[in-house]
Amino acid sequence: MGTGMSAEQDELTAPGRRLGDVKSAVRTMQVLELLADRGGVPARLRDLSDQLDAPRSSVHALLRTLESHGWVRNDASGSLYALGIKSLVVGTAFLDADPYVRVVRPVLARLRERIDETVHLARIDGERVVYLSTHQSSRDARPISRIGRWLPAHSSGLGKALLAARQDPLPAELVALTPHTLTDPAALGADIEETRRRGYALDVEENAPGLRCLGLALRYTDPVQDAISCSIPTERHTPEREAAILDALRAARAEIEDIAPKQGTF
Repeated sequence: MGTGMSAEQDELTAPGRRLGDVKSAVRTMQVLELLADRGGVPARLRDLSDQLDAPRSSVHALLRTLESHGWVRNDASGSLYALGIKSLVVGTAFLDADPYVRVVRPVLARLRERIDETVHLARIDGERVVYLSTHQSSRDARPISRIGRWLPAHSSGLGKALLAARQDPLPAELVALTPHTLTDPAALGADIEETRRRGYALDVEENAPGLRCLGLALRYTDPVQDAISCSIPTERHTPEREAAILDALRAARAEIEDIAPKQGTF
């Protein structure tokens, strides 16, 4: 007696086969991720084809499909591609729907008003952290970060706070973002241990020149996934100022953890 399944369905449900392994779906995600990682710089078809190690004809067909649905846009010359407005719509919907982001954002807004320094919320994603909310100091004309930007976990206070709380293995590749970034595994391991001991992470110009960052993991999930931080320009830093900001960050974390939903609740 037949199962009523098509050959394609049978292939997808075969032992060891995952739906996430559908080649066209994977290629689509790879294109969108490559465009997102370019920080707003458009890409040529050749660049995307080379990075994907795929025929230009198939990548071009995929780009045209994504463009027709608003996920990708093409410039007037027809040779450059960037993310389309649908990507913004879906990204905004994610932030609006996430139960933890909804809780953290207003607390961070009040924290920023209290200390007038730039504060962030980020989530770990493999060996990097992604910014989910940023509240900019009124004293900084140049944005320190933006929502959706990602950084290597090992180079930031946010990331090191999460690495320490999760006890994950150290990232395999320790890229230097500044001359102060810790790229020696032993040095980074010692720094993570010190983070666990003192209860907060410290980044001293490891992510960006002229900035110090204090990071605290948020303990409303197990394992932890989110952290908050405060960026302090070195010209405004004093030990007394750092201590006051750390107290404010700890108070904000206590407020967030008190009102955050239970794990798994939407």
